[in-house]
Amino acid sequence: MSGPDSAALDAVVGALSPRRRAPLFATFAAALFSLGGNAIALVAIPIIALQQTGSPLAAGVVGVFATVPLVIGGAFGGVLVDRFGYRASSIVADLASAVTVLALPILHATVGLEFGVMLALVFLGGLLDPPGDTAKTALTPDLAALARMPIARAAGIQSAVQRTATMLGAATAGALIAFLGPMPALLVDAAGFVISAALVLLFVPRRLRAAAEAGAAGESGEAGAANGEDGAGSRGFVAGLRFVARSPLLRAIVLLVTLTNAIDAAGMMVLKPLYATEVLGDPALLGFMVGCFAGGALLGSTVFAAVGHRWSGRALFAACFMLAGTVPYAAMALGATAPVLLPVLAVSGFAAGAINPMIATAMYGLIPDGMRARVFGVTTAGVTATMPLGAFLGGLAAEQLGVVGTMAGCAALYLVLASSPLYLRAFGGLRAANARAAASDA
Repeated sequence: MSGPDSAALDAVVGALSPRRRAPLFATFAAALFSLGGNAIALVAIPIIALQQTGSPLAAGVVGVFATVPLVIGGAFGGVLVDRFGYRASSIVADLASAVTVLALPILHATVGLEFGVMLALVFLGGLLDPPGDTAKTALTPDLAALARMPIARAAGIQSAVQRTATMLGAATAGALIAFLGPMPALLVDAAGFVISAALVLLFVPRRLRAAAEAGAAGESGEAGAANGEDGAGSRGFVAGLRFVARSPLLRAIVLLVTLTNAIDAAGMMVLKPLYATEVLGDPALLGFMVGCFAGGALLGSTVFAAVGHRWSGRALFAACFMLAGTVPYAAMALGATAPVLLPVLAVSGFAAGAINPMIATAMYGLIPDGMRARVFGVTTAGVTATMPLGAFLGGLAAEQLGVVGTMAGCAALYLVLASSPLYLRAFGGLRAANARAAASDA
């Protein structure tokens, strides 16, 4: 318990202590390398599965083993990170991810890589990703306080880093696969995780909370309160679930994203690798397909943050969803060549870049401060829950109907889902939720 004199002393200490930005920017760089590595694996591993088996269904099975651990890690990773600490969790998760990724090319070059072993390593690597990413995200408030940077600005940089990592990682994967093949691309992936762990180890202080309190008195206390609510474990998860169940708009958003994520999981893990391999005739183009979409998303999120939020409502929400999902699948169903498809994916990515900010803004307007971590944890687990099923069904459909027929089905289904905000009553509160968030931020 601290009184007025203690608070004044803290303020004086904070004013006199040096500003330390290196830990914050080192963590951003670490996220760039680790998330970039994930993007490389996202491109390389489906190509490896297709090359080894020649079966779309096998690629779908790989997608299941890559996405099931995301659901598990999203639901329980935060509890583990809170228990073992943000810094240590980030380092251990990155090093363990490096080992699992590195095992794939080593086994392939030595004793051979059995399909079952590959599935086990993919599952283990996916299980480690959410805790590592969560730990880096959780470090941001304390590191922002240490750097005396407004948390809103730090969060904006963090979002840009995530988009940039996907774009650069996918493009790097495409270039590496084109010149060296998918297995050498995984060596670069593993190196990215090692660099990420080294950056956190060398630049993030061990006694972070004390350093943050000295750097900006009072800010770390707020971060500590937010961190404390994450530690509620299963009780916090149930409370978040109940909150989502009571809100019609939140239920509608989670259901929409959950269903479209199933289609996107099929697209990313099975259909786009098949399209690049069988229709375009060059597996390396998958990396450039992902990179163009991610680059457009980075630009879209930047433009939306500057001006697009003024028109955020159900019409813009539906339009962005349809452009982001329906258009690229329709283009591939029509057999678009690479010079046509890559710009289409960039434009679709631009629309997709506005979706997450609109959802996040609405959620900030709906969720009180004391519930945010719990509700975001529930929604993260919920929207990834159907991805394994989507990847498997995508592989099964491609094997039975062919890649072009499956693409046409995905485009039609996406159109129905993406247009739902126009006619479902629950989405009517979207503009009001955005307005509440804007008012509370003013």
